[in-house]
Amino acid sequence: MTEATTMELIAPGIWRLRLGEPEPHTPVGLREIPPALDALRELPAADCPFRVEDIATQAAPRGFLVEIPMDQTEDVYGLGLQLKSVKQTGKKKTLRMNSDPVVDLGDSHAPVPFYVSTRGYGVLVDTFRYADFYFGTHVRLGTPAPDATPEGPLATSTDELYKQRALSQRRAVIEVPVARGVDLYFFAGPALLDAVRRYVLFSGAGCLPPLWGLGVWYRGSGQFTQDEALALARGLRQSRMPCDVFGLEPGWHGHAYACTFAWHSERFLRPQEFLDAMRQDGFRVNLWEHAFTHADSPLRREMEAQAGDVEVWGGAVPDFLCASARRAFADYHERQLVARGVAGFKLDECDNSDFIGSPWSFPEYSRFPSGLDGEQMHSVFGLQYQRTLYDVFQRRDQRTYGQVRASHALAAPYPFVLYSDLYDHLDFIRGVVNCGFSGLLWSPEVRDSRTTQELERRLWAVVFSPQALINAWYLRNPPWKQIETEKNNRAEFMDGWGQVEARCREILRTRMALLPYLYAAFARYRLEGVPPFRALVMDWPDDPACRDIHDQYMMGDDLLVAPLLAGSRGRKVVLPAGAWYCFWTRARLEGGRTLDIPESEERIPVFVREGALLPLAEPVDFVTQETCFRLSVRIYAPPGGPCRPCTLYEDDGETFAYEKGQGNRLELSWDPQAGPRAERRGDWPGRRYEIVEWC
Repeated sequence: MTEATTMELIAPGIWRLRLGEPEPHTPVGLREIPPALDALRELPAADCPFRVEDIATQAAPRGFLVEIPMDQTEDVYGLGLQLKSVKQTGKKKTLRMNSDPVVDLGDSHAPVPFYVSTRGYGVLVDTFRYADFYFGTHVRLGTPAPDATPEGPLATSTDELYKQRALSQRRAVIEVPVARGVDLYFFAGPALLDAVRRYVLFSGAGCLPPLWGLGVWYRGSGQFTQDEALALARGLRQSRMPCDVFGLEPGWHGHAYACTFAWHSERFLRPQEFLDAMRQDGFRVNLWEHAFTHADSPLRREMEAQAGDVEVWGGAVPDFLCASARRAFADYHERQLVARGVAGFKLDECDNSDFIGSPWSFPEYSRFPSGLDGEQMHSVFGLQYQRTLYDVFQRRDQRTYGQVRASHALAAPYPFVLYSDLYDHLDFIRGVVNCGFSGLLWSPEVRDSRTTQELERRLWAVVFSPQALINAWYLRNPPWKQIETEKNNRAEFMDGWGQVEARCREILRTRMALLPYLYAAFARYRLEGVPPFRALVMDWPDDPACRDIHDQYMMGDDLLVAPLLAGSRGRKVVLPAGAWYCFWTRARLEGGRTLDIPESEERIPVFVREGALLPLAEPVDFVTQETCFRLSVRIYAPPGGPCRPCTLYEDDGETFAYEKGQGNRLELSWDPQAGPRAERRGDWPGRRYEIVEWC
């Protein structure tokens, strides 16, 4: 092994270490959005977490090897959207793009080569390769055992034995295949959350979705005609079921699969009429697609000229690193779809397909005009796909919020939420816990359910997530009318479905009540880099009880969410130190302990941190440009003490005018002597919030 030579400060609290000869195509090298330098300058000053001489490297026939020290007390997190685990200490992970991450090996819809430590630093490995990460798993021959590691009792299982021996030596070893060098980026703390914030701001800052995007989403059957889709949407309105976004699945296309990006000539005879009617009823329309371009598509000739050398489902795979392909794809979508009223897109199958009987995606040996091979393209494809369509909305001064099935490093500015065709409920909750470490967003969407209890528990989870999505793509009727697929599609509804519908309505109305609080959390993501959804260890890195929690998370600064899993018989909830209040009953609870939630509990356990001011809105069925929320501000003051200030953000909720300062901040405060206070700062003439009570 050899030592590295140069360390360069490239932004406040961020250093680059260039090792060997990095490949020409990397996440940082291909970035389009610059770092948010002004926000980075506002973070606490901190030193570089490592010295040059701490880092050992080796160029070998297998690729490029890097060793980074770890101490005996730190734990590491991140590596993108890991659905099977949260804490990565003591694990080996291979970061490979894959649509079917069925075991905890590192396969992911978003294999981001970035990790953070409880010691208060982050490391980005600037590569699109399928890199291996070993976090304290092996010991080199001749390495003395640390004095601090006790012998301990004899392990009683092979798992315990292997883990005990591996963790006696703490080094992060990273192997980047093929490459002859790599750039490392180090993000200082001083705290773990500070390191994450620096990474998000280095990415260009977090996204700020349109206000309507944070409402409720419903995706209809893939077999719908335009009349059937419109009828279901109007049924949602008639039943007062909250819904802002209606999604169309593959059936809207002239072909699927692959895609034409043109309306089906029989199912959607009058697409403009459909889009106009949906918008008149208060719905934003989101369209499913993937980028594999069918031979009948108007885009085929232009995409084929800048495509990979292997087809997928008979479709050309565009190389979005080629400016001409990206421009043609974007121009067509703007002209034919967005300009006519489409509000966003669901970008499917831009990941990979290993570990299944019939792998469908392009192989790693593929070649692309930009010079990338299939391995690199799998890592970058989803990210460049997001960028291509985001450009359309940016130049129209129109915010969007969509879905995507693949992402990678530096994705925080792109307003797309990850999802998966896998459906394990605990995995879906881990996705929410993990997404914040790597500047990602994740939806634990609702599809089918075996029981009405499972339906309601899954709905509670999406209400407290980045995107409240019901994906009924194979159901002709809403799931609260019938949970069994075949009966649902025959319109054979459950006995008592009206009561189930009423409970589901109240669950979704909770989401609408939370919109002002959630929008403020996303505004902080945009302005300060603070993830709106994050693991408890980000806020309490020194609390041992928080380091292993994989099924609880923070939503904003003050709500602790502990979902009830499908089929579980109650659960335990860890409350960190301090005082907390039950969101539902407002009962005060001392933290630093574990609660037992009984099986009979129907509502999701949610707790409010003491000292919070929590603005809750009177729920609306959908958000319009003129919506002004009537707020009840809940006061969670410590006995005899004040609350922390709360800032709400007001703007038009739809354009990028906020980037030019066209918005307001509504500052809320309360103390026992002065009472409540609301002060609006800014010159935006509109109003999003009207306070009707403090309680």
